[in-house]
Amino acid sequence: MTGSAHGPTDVDGLAFSPAEDIAAYRSMLLIRRFEEKAGQLYALQAVHGVCPLCIGQEASIVGMVMEARETDPVVTGYRTHGALLARGVDPKLIMSELTGRATGLAQGKGGTVRMFAPEHGFYGGHGNAGLGVPLGAGLAFASRYRQDGAVTLCFFGDGAAARGRVLETYKLAARWALPIVFIVDNNTAAPGASIVLGSLPSAISEVGTPFAVPGEQVDGIDVHRVRAAGRRAIERARRGKGPTVLEMLTYRYRGHGGMPARPGGGAERRIEDADPVTKARARLLALSILSERELKALERSVKDTVVAAAAAARSGPAPESRDLLAQIEA
Repeated sequence: MTGSAHGPTDVDGLAFSPAEDIAAYRSMLLIRRFEEKAGQLYALQAVHGVCPLCIGQEASIVGMVMEARETDPVVTGYRTHGALLARGVDPKLIMSELTGRATGLAQGKGGTVRMFAPEHGFYGGHGNAGLGVPLGAGLAFASRYRQDGAVTLCFFGDGAAARGRVLETYKLAARWALPIVFIVDNNTAAPGASIVLGSLPSAISEVGTPFAVPGEQVDGIDVHRVRAAGRRAIERARRGKGPTVLEMLTYRYRGHGGMPARPGGGAERRIEDADPVTKARARLLALSILSERELKALERSVKDTVVAAAAAARSGPAPESRDLLAQIEA
């Protein structure tokens, strides 16, 4: 990486301005603090149902969303909060949905894995492994049909990468040259995987090869490298060259309910070295983009935002019984 104080930083041929570095850090920190608070509320039984968190995967989300246009559709698996926050959705709406309040994104009826915000180009939120992948292809087909220039970002986990519905979608997307990028979060909390710092034997990025879908492994803890890879894949899709698989090498710190992903794993793996938020903060200091004092002020602002979101979620009204079946067609 090259760069000077208050000048642009360059990774893989993609320059970040100081303002972009600050925005990336703030967005990742907002996701981190939001997820930590969501985990606390889950432990207090204020959140019902499952509550999958994306702590440790912030850079793979923020880097991709930074490179996308606001009109590019986004679809995810069941780790929804990070993509919604990166897209600019009000944290109060998301937290209120988690706690089942009528003021939530889906009026308290969707929960964490069935959130939708089409006004922000977000189309779920899908609990079944890999279910969002064919739906993402459908969004991409609609974009190609309308010729609107949009590229769909389709996020899912490594556990879904070998599902038949995913492989069939690769085949279809390649045949029709659909404008879509498949982003696979290969978190190394999965059994049999190794730490992301270094070589990680994996065939996920190559799964699309038989269908002529190119793939790339990406350092998913570095928001600069994520965005650079995202730019290559998105530009390829916009040129009509079809889909790309991006395998993001990340580390999942938390399980579904905010508990550690695996007891003892952190001590063995030095997971602090695989923390995208810590990495981004260190970069801001090293390049003198922000001082320690300025960083702490930014961090207080993010904390206040999350605290306010949690307070609004705890105090919001529950859905009325007469509204529970509203918007459901017979």
